Amino acid sequence: MPSDKAKPPPPSLWKAFDEAEFSASNTLNLRESLPTVADARYRAEQWLRERQVSRAGKVLIITGRGNSSPDGVSPVREGVKALFPSLRRRGVVGEWKEHSPGAFVVTLAPISAVLEAPRRKRHPEEHLVKNAPASLEGLEKTTVDLLRRLAQRSLEQLGARTPEKFIEAEMLSTFSALAGGVQPGADGEQRLREAITAALEQLDG
Repeated sequence: MPSDKAKPPPPSLWKAFDEAEFSASNTLNLRESLPTVADARYRAEQWLRERQVSRAGKVLIITGRGNSSPDGVSPVREGVKALFPSLRRRGVVGEWKEHSPGAFVVTLAPISAVLEAPRRKRHPEEHLVKNAPASLEGLEKTTVDLLRRLAQRSLEQLGARTPEKFIEAEMLSTFSALAGGVQPGADGEQRLREAITAALEQLDG
């Protein structure tokens, strides 16, 4: 007598669904390379940060379901899943859900959330500096000008009475927050400017 319990779709059908919904650039397949848990977490975080800067919206992370694991549970899957709450607190991830037994759909937070997250426990006066941060000296003037605008706008939202006193420190903080999602390369600074512009648009929106 046939069972009333529905059978799960075969892996090939899941793959077809994934390819139809997510592009290759918005899919991270950790299952194929068989990374350690630590490597999987590192790769997932760096990739999610890069996708956030690119304003990908929703992305897919494939971890595998752990069929070959001794207890039938994928350590990589559990390790990556445990990473999500931390990334949400840091403004990288908005939400996540299980897409299939071996994959997650992750909704990325807006870029402005990365700038807001560290400030919840600090006041701008705690990071006052007088001189321009040395790490910004190699940036093009256009990039520095955008950073200054974003720092000014961010400090205004914090309610700083004299934001110009704290702009240099805020510029360095903003640069550090956004640079983690920009891949090194010839177009790295252009992508950084795009991220800054997107953050400005979100703050002003």
